Amino acid sequence: MDHRDFQLTPTQRDIRAMAREFADTEIAPHARAWDRAERIDPEVPRRLGALGFLGLTLPEEYGGVEADMLSYALVTEELGRGDSAVRGLVSVSLGLVAKTIAAHGSAEQKQRWLPRLASGEALGCFALTEPGTGSDAGSLRTRAVRDAADSGDWTLDGSKMFITNGTVAEVALTFARTSENGITAFLVPTGTPGFTAREIHGKLGLRGQATAELALEGVRVPDSARLGEVGRGLGIALGALSRGRISVAAGAVGLAQGALDAAVRYTTEREQFGRPVASFQLVQELLAESEVSIRAARLLTHQVARMADAGVPPKGYATEASIAKYHASETAVEVSNKCLQAFGGYGYIDEYPAGKYLRDARVLTLYEGTSQVQKLLIGRALTGVDALD
Repeated sequence: MDHRDFQLTPTQRDIRAMAREFADTEIAPHARAWDRAERIDPEVPRRLGALGFLGLTLPEEYGGVEADMLSYALVTEELGRGDSAVRGLVSVSLGLVAKTIAAHGSAEQKQRWLPRLASGEALGCFALTEPGTGSDAGSLRTRAVRDAADSGDWTLDGSKMFITNGTVAEVALTFARTSENGITAFLVPTGTPGFTAREIHGKLGLRGQATAELALEGVRVPDSARLGEVGRGLGIALGALSRGRISVAAGAVGLAQGALDAAVRYTTEREQFGRPVASFQLVQELLAESEVSIRAARLLTHQVARMADAGVPPKGYATEASIAKYHASETAVEVSNKCLQAFGGYGYIDEYPAGKYLRDARVLTLYEGTSQVQKLLIGRALTGVDALD
């Protein structure tokens, strides 16, 4: 039995098999071209939606698919193995936006957005990070001011940075300051006057993934666009990020697995000094170390996914999510670097996938909480003390 099948239900195995086939046939063969073009095929979201991958864990009444968090992690692992740009699209539109609407939205908001997000007809983006506030999310400067008249409308002004799906999303889950100490969440249609998105080019990795800088200049939305209570937006954001770190960890595991699979294929086929490169002891050491690290990262990721499936709220597994995200993202960098070494000079050109795996891996230690932030969260959970400079 494949160790990855251990303790999985038949349904979970079927979902993973479907995701694996999709990654192998519809993602991996195009990953290099999408990377070069800095754009994935715009039909990919609809194909993901048709398979149910953009509706995993969402209520069936809104077009979702009954599934648990572990199934979602299995899918994001396979998508990460195929192309992290596609995995990122799913993690944000489903993991950060649609799941948050399902958890905190009104009946009207759910009915308006969830069916379209689940089908891939629309995508969402998570507008939290700003040019001057990355890890320090509580210090964001985007503001929302309520109309003094009876309409109750809100006007948003500010900017957001490094927003995945920013130029292709139809709804932006936007966080804005509504008082000195309060942050509120809003569902902002991206076609609203005053909302503009500028795509960011020249990224080291994840080139196929749309990443944008957003500008909100007098963006006016009704109070019905507010998600959750006034002043409770930061808690909503942090809860979403705890859930989101599970999919990032799973995607990191998938990326590392893809890099290792490619290195094993290459070193068993490529010959040097009259024998396969894989027969050299130090090459086998690189591969063996990578396999052990991947298995450890996968176990940590599955553990926190199972906690979520057991009914533990995001706050209750936040530390475990940080541990999984930290270890898996660092593992992705370590493993993809070792696997590039196994390719030798060919790893340095994009005819082979090793370089792309390494470039894509590097950002995993930065977004949804840097590795340093994860260490601070883990350390605080262990000691009960905030770290000082």
